[in-house]
Amino acid sequence: MLGAGMVIDVDVFRAEVEELQTAGMLHGGELRVSRDAHVIFPHHRLLDGLREDRAQAAKIGTTRRGIGPAYEAKAGRRGVRVRDLFRPERLRARLELAKEVVDGEIARLGSSERVDVAAELARAQAWAAWLADKVCDAGELVDAAIRAGKRVLFEGAQGALLDLDHGTYPFVTSSTTLAGGVCSGIGVGPTAIDGAWGISKAYATRVGAGPFPTKLEGPLGDQLRIAGDEFGATTGRPRDCGWLDLPALRYAARLNGLTGLCITKLDVLAAMPEVQVCRAYADGASPGDVELDEVVPVLSPAPGWGDPSLRGRISAARRLEDLPAAVRAYLDLIADEVGVPITLVSLGPDREQTILLRDPF
Repeated sequence: MLGAGMVIDVDVFRAEVEELQTAGMLHGGELRVSRDAHVIFPHHRLLDGLREDRAQAAKIGTTRRGIGPAYEAKAGRRGVRVRDLFRPERLRARLELAKEVVDGEIARLGSSERVDVAAELARAQAWAAWLADKVCDAGELVDAAIRAGKRVLFEGAQGALLDLDHGTYPFVTSSTTLAGGVCSGIGVGPTAIDGAWGISKAYATRVGAGPFPTKLEGPLGDQLRIAGDEFGATTGRPRDCGWLDLPALRYAARLNGLTGLCITKLDVLAAMPEVQVCRAYADGASPGDVELDEVVPVLSPAPGWGDPSLRGRISAARRLEDLPAAVRAYLDLIADEVGVPITLVSLGPDREQTILLRDPF
C-alpha cells in the first residue's frame, strides 16, 4: 500500500513493479496506491535539478528526482493527486497553473525548457491507464484490516534527522520522516499504532550536505564506506561515514516514541581497526538544542573491537549468545544509553543473518 503522504514517480514505480513481477514476487492485485498520493511530473524533476545546480555551495544534496518540488506544489495547493489523473479537465487546469508558476523560475534558472502541458497530459493519461486497478482509499482498507485483527506493518523512509520539522534544517527532506507521519500518511488514527521500531546502523552515515558531528575523514572514513558499501541507493554518491552518535540516536528515539531498536551492519563495523562511539557532546547539549555543525562529539573507545576474526564470527552467529562478548557489550551500551530495547540485530546482507529478539506483533 502506497500512502497518501507519498509523492510518486509513476514511471519509476512501474519499472519497480515490473521488475518484481518478472522475479515472481508480485502476481497482481497485491499492490495498491492511495488515491490521495501526489504525483511527480517531469517539470518537478527539471526544477529540482536546476535549483541544485544554481545552489552551488549551498546545495542540499537533493536526489534530483523532483520530490521537493512535488511536495512544494502539494503545500501550495496546486499539486496533482493520483485521483486527479482520472479527471482530465481538472488535471489540465492543474498543469496550466503549474506552467504559470514554474516557467518563470525555470527561465530565471537559465533553462530554455518550459512546462509542456500537452506532453504531460499525454503522459498522465498513460499513468492513469496503468494505475486504474490499483487506486484505492488506503486509509479505509488499512483501518478495516486493523479492525479485523490482521497484522499491519507500516514502513517509513529516510532518517529521523532528515525530518522537515525536527531534522537538521535546512538539510532535510520535504516531508515528515517520523513514526507519527504514519497516521496522516496512510489515513488512520494514532490509537491504531501499537509500537514503533527504529532502524539504525551500528555506525552513522549521511548522504548529501548537512552537519555530521561524528564524521570520519580520510582513510578511516574511506575504509568504513568501502566495508559497508555506503553509496547512495538513488544517486550512487558516496555516503559520509562516522562513529555511532548516541545523542542523535536518543533524540530520534524520543521523536519517534520508539518501543524497539533494530541494529544493522554490525559485521561491517567489525572490519575496522578500532571502534569509537559518541556518548555525549562536549557542551552537554542535545541535538534539539543546538545546530549540529557547532557541537564537538565526546568519543570513547568501544573495547574488544579491532580483531580481524570478529567479522566472520559475527556473520556466522544465529543467536544473540553466539555473538562475541565485545559485540554484546556494544549492543547493551546502545540499549542503555538510548533507553530502548534492542529487538532485532542484523549481521549481514542475507535474511538468515538476522536475529529477531522480539515478535513485533
